[in-house]
Parts: sequence; C-alpha cells; structure tokens
Amino acid sequence: MGVPGLLPRDHWVRHVETLDPAVDYEEISRITGHHEFPWDLQQALSFALFRTYAVPSIGSLLHRTDEFTGSTQKRHDDTVIVLETVLDDGMENPDGRAAIRRMNQMHGSYDISNDDMLYVLCTFVVAPVRWIDELGWRRLTETELRAAVEYYRRLGRLMGIRGIPDDYAGFERHMDRYEAAHFAFDPGSRAVADATLDLFTTFYPRPLRPAMRTFAIALLDDHLRRAFDYPAPPRWVQRAARRAIRARSRVVRLLPPRRRPYDPRRSHRIRSYPGGFMVERLGTFPSGSRSDDVTASTA
Repeated sequence: MGVPGLLPRDHWVRHVETLDPAVDYEEISRITGHHEFPWDLQQALSFALFRTYAVPSIGSLLHRTDEFTGSTQKRHDDTVIVLETVLDDGMENPDGRAAIRRMNQMHGSYDISNDDMLYVLCTFVVAPVRWIDELGWRRLTETELRAAVEYYRRLGRLMGIRGIPDDYAGFERHMDRYEAAHFAFDPGSRAVADATLDLFTTFYPRPLRPAMRTFAIALLDDHLRRAFDYPAPPRWVQRAARRAIRARSRVVRLLPPRRRPYDPRRSHRIRSYPGGFMVERLGTFPSGSRSDDVTASTA
C-alpha cells in the first residue's frame, strides 16, 4: 500500500511500458532524463563529451578554437541549453528545430569528418546506458533503451550524419572500435580535458575541489585515462568513487518518483545567462560565418 499523495516508485516505468519506442521516443526520453535519471543522465552526458576529447582530431580542433579552454563555462552552458532545448521542445517543433539549426551552423563552420560526428553521436547513446546500468538506481528497460536509440537516430539524421547504426549493439560496437583505433595522447586534447575538469571542480566548495578532481579521474576507464596521460588514482580511490555513486543510487531507489520534471537549464551550474538566452544566439560564430549559412535537415 502506497503513501497517500505519493506516486508509487514504478509510476514512470509503468507509464513508459504503455508507449511505443518507435513512435514515442521523445516522450520516453524526456521521462528518462527529467524524471527517472536526471542526475545520472547529466553526469553520463558530461563524461560522454569528455570521452570525445581523447580522439585527437576532435580534441585538437576544440583546442584550436580556444572555446573549450578560454570560454569553458560558456561552452558548457551552451551545450547543456542546446541539447536540453531539443529534448524539451522536441525535434519537430520550433524551438527544438532552432536549437538543431544552431548546432548545425556551429559544426558547419569547421572541417569535421562524418566519422567524428558519428562517433560523438554514439557516445551520447552508449555512455548514458553504461553509466545507468552500472551506477544508476535501476537498469534501463528494453523500451527505454530502444527509445534512446531512436531518439539519437532521428537527431543524427537532422544533423546530416551518415551511416547511423540501426540498434544499440551497432552504436556500442562502433563506439568501442572507434576508440580502440583513435584514442591517443594529444597536448591540445589534454588542455581541453584539463579545462573541463577545472570547470567541474568549481561546482563544489573550494576545499573540496582537489578531491573532486581526483574523484572525476577515478571514474575514467583505463583506456580513456591513458589517452590523456592522467596518473591512475589508487585502486581503492577508484572503488570508493563508484561505491559513493552506488550508495547515492540506493537512497534514490527509496525515494518517490519526481512529479515535476527536472530542467538542467535552470541549474545553478548554468552561469552564463542570468538574464535569459535566445537559442539563435548561443554558441560560437566564427569569423565569416552567418546564422543562415547552415540549416538543419528536415528529412
């Protein structure tokens, strides 16, 4: 018997199981990100983006733009806001389309290969699934997993990415093979990773910042950590980091589900736009680029 006024813990997962992931992938993805796993998904997506720096063609490009080292907070905020606007408003609606268009304009200003774009897309599917299955308060259901795949397949098509896998196994296989072939040390990539870790530590009180940096590095897998040439934290620190997150998940499992959706755009970690923002003005505008140069595909 439930507590009066509280939703049962499985409220959202039962609702998700009434939906069709081939059609309702956006609604399911919003439930996953806004109600069931808001904290986990934000951490996982941050680590997904962090992984991409270890591919030198990606990390060195980000370093050359100086955006991820000279304007790290703004780049973080822009990424969160653009991706969340797509999720919250939907890919077929005006604000969501504007966010995708802005993303395509930024990417179109640089020489980025389809291979790198596809790899980044794969990390946004695989990294959250692996994080939640290992560290979340429950594993994803097959319906949630299929919805995540369909969501990013659609987003990838709107970004003009070619060769998108058909299923999760394909995303996972492509990501793992790409990392095995391309992860390598690059000074520019390391500088971008350092700047990102420096920003991460500012989200915590100053006395905790050195420990939080070690905590973040302890969560990196060996292959990723070696690509950045970070020294390996002691094994007990690596185990303690995962145990701390699992302890949090055990507490979350006992809590009632969220009624109100979490919106990361309203987080205290978003600091660049205290007066609000316009999606069309987010991100970078490299010299010579125009806001209407590159538009999102509508296929």
